[in-house]
Amino acid sequence: MMKEQLPPDIARALGAAAGRLGAWSEQVVYRSVVPSTNDVARQLAVAGAAHGTTVLAGAQTAGRGRQGRRWFSAPGAGLYCSVVVRDIETAVVTLAAGVAAAEAVHAATGLPVELKWPNDVMLPARPNRGAAKVGGILTEAARRGGAAEAVIVGVGINVTDVAFPPEIAGRAGSLGAALGAPADRGVVLVELLAALAYWLRMLAAGDVACVLDRWRALAPSCTGAEVEWRVGDAPRRGVTAGIDRDGALLVCSGERVERLVAGEVTWVAAPFGAPQGLATGC
Repeated sequence: MMKEQLPPDIARALGAAAGRLGAWSEQVVYRSVVPSTNDVARQLAVAGAAHGTTVLAGAQTAGRGRQGRRWFSAPGAGLYCSVVVRDIETAVVTLAAGVAAAEAVHAATGLPVELKWPNDVMLPARPNRGAAKVGGILTEAARRGGAAEAVIVGVGINVTDVAFPPEIAGRAGSLGAALGAPADRGVVLVELLAALAYWLRMLAAGDVACVLDRWRALAPSCTGAEVEWRVGDAPRRGVTAGIDRDGALLVCSGERVERLVAGEVTWVAAPFGAPQGLATGC
């Protein structure tokens, strides 16, 4: 695949942050259009790409979220990237990436940001404006011959105000719309890579508890929110009671505590107003 030059705004931002990002600033692979950045990053990982290698795209024709859903990836309207993560075997990489994305959005824009289990980056409700999803995380394994080569961390953030498809228009938002002014995707990318590098170092050092504590602080709906889900064809309902060490959502249902690892969860009512002390660290 032919190498493409970074867009000027991305090149400027990465150049200005080279001292801060180190090797990560030099490992960004840009493609103007790809089916999915996760797919390209997986190919690079299997071919030996280093930890921190980042695939960035101007547009995706088959971007996806959890459970194979399409991720709306309009040309030039968002930050669409995937990062190769090596030598970190933990179930909470998705949560660490969510923390990094939330911190990046706040650092780049000043907007209040919350997380919703398992992988949604949200702008909380404000006067005359409902809560809006502005980003999402998708982690997948890169495998060769059945063995895991790396974890691919895909991040999508809606940067520019665009006309979203009708099926998501009621719940999707963008940084530009919330700011009432353009957001700088280069700055968002720099803040994302810096925060992701930090939190991955914490995981590599074995400090899973710190990552989980940070995620909980950014996710008020993980405690005390009414949710619904299904077990087979049977509907269930309960109240969120936090997450466990593996990142599973705990839900009180009657006298039982259910542990939800995957699947669909409908948030019936969720508290908003996460504390916004967003500096990294414990």
